[in-house]
Amino acid sequence: MQGVDLNAGRSLWRVALNQTISAGVGSDGQRHAVVTTGNELVVVQESKVLWRYRLPAQSFTAPLVAGQRVFVLLADRSVLGFDGATGRLLWTQSRPGDPLVLKQAGALTAVGDTLVAGLSGRLVGINPTTGALRWDAPIATPRGTNDLERLVDVVGPLSRQGDELCARAYQSQVGCVNAVRGQVRWTRNANSDDGVHGNDQLVIGTEANGVVIAWQRSSGERVWQADRLRYRRLSAPLVTPKGIVLTDSGGWAYLMSLTDGALLNRWKTDDTELAGYPQAFAGGFLLLNRSGRLAAYQFP
Repeated sequence: MQGVDLNAGRSLWRVALNQTISAGVGSDGQRHAVVTTGNELVVVQESKVLWRYRLPAQSFTAPLVAGQRVFVLLADRSVLGFDGATGRLLWTQSRPGDPLVLKQAGALTAVGDTLVAGLSGRLVGINPTTGALRWDAPIATPRGTNDLERLVDVVGPLSRQGDELCARAYQSQVGCVNAVRGQVRWTRNANSDDGVHGNDQLVIGTEANGVVIAWQRSSGERVWQADRLRYRRLSAPLVTPKGIVLTDSGGWAYLMSLTDGALLNRWKTDDTELAGYPQAFAGGFLLLNRSGRLAAYQFP
């Protein structure tokens, strides 16, 4: 694990965990948490390992570090809450497990004093102090004749504006939920395995075939559809004031118009496949490749 000065691109600290990381990093700026392939939750503070905890199952979602606690979403659809300073397990929230596990990042975030997690095709609100369930909002309902067709886990990233969260359920639907009341505002059919991003007007998502779609955030009505990048394996989008940033599996990055999805620019980052999706950075964005190279891009 490494801390980086984003203004200068220099390393601030580095910690050798001696294990491969399967999920992370989650951070509140003071404590930083990851999960290893050995199912171990590791929390680092001031460039030193603060504590470790052996988890009962795998995790592919970055831990959430907030409110002096560390929260973990496991692949078996259970959520665990820990004391951030000591690593003491405070509570566990479990749901009936599905036969299959989706090996990619799910949804785990906080809205006000509510912890929000994606469990199967639903967003659920949890009391972060006790682990009690506050609300349950369906994004998608499992359908199909086999376990694979019925897999509808909520996948990251999420798009948040105020108290509203918009999310994608794996290969089935996109929807928005009021995260205070747990009320579903709308859902729409959509086929992809990557999350969504947006602003106060639009929710943007990529389809499995490379089509990019913009939905009206307030109603879910389709605003536009862009086919220019069809058949490319696209990342989840990042919406910025300058446009929509996307990457593909070939190491290309793209900038698209928020107005109509027109392609504004594209550039080759390097010959290595990019990891994850673009991350916002003051006045620009960050890209990380599979070799561990982190690059910051600034908008003109």
